[in-house]
Amino acid sequence: MRHQYTLSRLAGAISLALTIVGPALADELPVISITAPAPTQPSSPAQNSLSEQQLDSLQSATSDTATLLNNIPGLSLQGAGAVSSLPSLHGLADDRLRIKVDGMDLVSACGNHMNPPMSYIDPSNVASATVFAGITPVSLGGDSIGGTILIESAPPAFAASADKLLTEGEIGAFYRSNGDARGGNVSATLASENVSFTYQASTSSADNYSAGDDFKPAGLAAAGRGWLEGDEVGSTYYDVFNQSASLAVRYSNHLTTLTLGQQDINEQGFPNQRMDMTGNDSTQVNLRYEGDYDWGLLKARVYREQTEHDMQFGEDKLFWYGANDGSIPDGVPCAVILPGTNGCAAGMPMETEGDNRGLSLQADIPLSTRDLLRIGTEAQNYTLDDWWDPSGKGMYPNVFWNINNGERDRLAVFSEWEAQWNPQWLTQFGLRYEQVDMNADEVQGYSSMFSAVDAADFNAADRAITDNNIDLTALARFTPDATRTLEFGYARKTRSPNLYERYAWSTHGMAMRMINLAGDGNGYVGNLDLDPEVAHTLSATFDWHDAAADSWQLTVTPYLTYVEDYIDAARCSSATTNQVNTMMMTTTACTDANLTTVDNFVYLQFVNQSAKLYGIDIAAHMPLARNTGYGDFTASGIVSYLKGENEDTGDNLYNIMPLNLKLAVMQEVGNWRNSAEVEVVDAKDDVSATRNEVSTSGYGLLHLRGSYSWKQVRLDFGVENVFDRFYNYPLDGVYLGQGKTMSASNVAWGTAIPGPGRSVYAGVNLKF
Repeated sequence: MRHQYTLSRLAGAISLALTIVGPALADELPVISITAPAPTQPSSPAQNSLSEQQLDSLQSATSDTATLLNNIPGLSLQGAGAVSSLPSLHGLADDRLRIKVDGMDLVSACGNHMNPPMSYIDPSNVASATVFAGITPVSLGGDSIGGTILIESAPPAFAASADKLLTEGEIGAFYRSNGDARGGNVSATLASENVSFTYQASTSSADNYSAGDDFKPAGLAAAGRGWLEGDEVGSTYYDVFNQSASLAVRYSNHLTTLTLGQQDINEQGFPNQRMDMTGNDSTQVNLRYEGDYDWGLLKARVYREQTEHDMQFGEDKLFWYGANDGSIPDGVPCAVILPGTNGCAAGMPMETEGDNRGLSLQADIPLSTRDLLRIGTEAQNYTLDDWWDPSGKGMYPNVFWNINNGERDRLAVFSEWEAQWNPQWLTQFGLRYEQVDMNADEVQGYSSMFSAVDAADFNAADRAITDNNIDLTALARFTPDATRTLEFGYARKTRSPNLYERYAWSTHGMAMRMINLAGDGNGYVGNLDLDPEVAHTLSATFDWHDAAADSWQLTVTPYLTYVEDYIDAARCSSATTNQVNTMMMTTTACTDANLTTVDNFVYLQFVNQSAKLYGIDIAAHMPLARNTGYGDFTASGIVSYLKGENEDTGDNLYNIMPLNLKLAVMQEVGNWRNSAEVEVVDAKDDVSATRNEVSTSGYGLLHLRGSYSWKQVRLDFGVENVFDRFYNYPLDGVYLGQGKTMSASNVAWGTAIPGPGRSVYAGVNLKF
């Protein structure tokens, strides 16, 4: 039942594509001319771009675009929903990174950040991915203290000449055994020499995946609620559909592109959140211009993104939801709202609406054969409403306003000077100023008894806040000869708090548990007194390679980041909040006992502290054998070590990836490309005591992948977690995938989310 309408949508999209491009199947394709003025990409240490082959090899193995970046040195993934994981660069994740999807700064419109930027593009639509870790040029940074990730779909294609018409397309499908995951994608292009139209659509859906061994979450059996069947991991299902239409016009040295995008996530479970996504509808309008003038390159963009996001208890959580007073037995969902404080709550509906408008203008001006100047300005206007409709059982009779007309507006200007002094030395200096204005309207609880003191204090406070942020970078590249390169530099980067970090206001336990950007099961409240984070980063990259830079390479990247006013979390108590709220004679969750709890979920407030992160990434690849009877063999490997410390408390920072190693041997013979990959992760013992973070054991996994290409057909296949090992990925958080998750007492603390067991996958793509 869950996926019936998804398949019909894909069938409709495929029919449209065949109607447009079908005649091309019988004819040889004309030469394609990709014409956009060549962008001058800034130089930066630890910059990594994925090749087309790397992207293609993983697109059938995942529906989560962020996982395409999994083999970038220093990058790890923070678990969330199956298509919504959050990239982490050198221990800095989520809003601490600037993630641009087709040039748009998308914003997560959710108190649990269930709809992060990369969830808005399907892996099959990604044509290029570039990661700037550590020191990021100011032209690509801003409002972030980690790195920058650039995700781009394919540029427009045009016919080779005026007397030709370009028709091309692609149809693909995949299946993965674990979770019964399936989906497909289609694209079609119709273009003349100067006008190009492209339509793309993709769909992906799955049931809950299975762990590598029987999975029995602690606490459920004792409570008499049982568990899901066998090794099933609750709330890991999803159903998503994306589509876009793009019209491009080129004239002389100018290119203008208008893209309309739409996403419909019907449902997505979140095993590390107390709620699930029951709907995410997004529309995007993206207008881009690039022009190559005598004086340089001009780039302009204006975009708008509107998101409607719904949360509720999904089927694995709602199934166990009964009335606390025993009037409805456990295992029977509430079908109707019974008014009053003692009635049965029909779940907990939560809705958000985000409106994101952006504008950017950049000029790349060659001042001489040595000097290049980049100047630009950016503006972003973002508004958010977050409200919870009444549903009974104490959540009655008013609408709970979590964020009421929240505003977060950014205005930035930057200048960047890059100089190639001689063949050996290149330098880059950049300066960026950014003003961030934030505000929110008055709020209210479900009733006069629900967080009344919190609401009164919040409404009486000055909520209009302006941050004036400064970024600067200074980096140099030294190339003594054809086989060695040294890049080193310093960056000062600034990020203002997001709307939830500043404006989430209620210290009632249930309301706090609904605010969680970390997937740790704890409850959070905002802080109007937060200052922006300011990070100081030193980084160097030592690069050894063959003279042609296409055979072997070894890079070593040590780094150190010190963050002033790092937005961490501190346990709250009646003394720290100076508030006592009542709901049915219960007090605020910020009690004195909350300060000493060591084996349960806790309640936290966002606070400014100091933090230090340091580590090293080592990456290498080299040929093992060439021109053998079995083809060419290449070995590659990545080692990453990271340490994160709270300088004020001496505690470990939350969600720091332990020492990890990735090794692969790749074979290329004829049209075949195969690989064997080993992934080894150390135990996570350095955990955050403040958050009662759960430790995880070390593990090792083996993955096998292969592909075969013949003319316009590509077949991908593989086996992930070949030996069906049970493991817990260190950054996935705690298990909240089933049960009565709204209540703190009915969810057992201390269970980490198990990773997927063995999965056999296959995918096929036909280009024509």
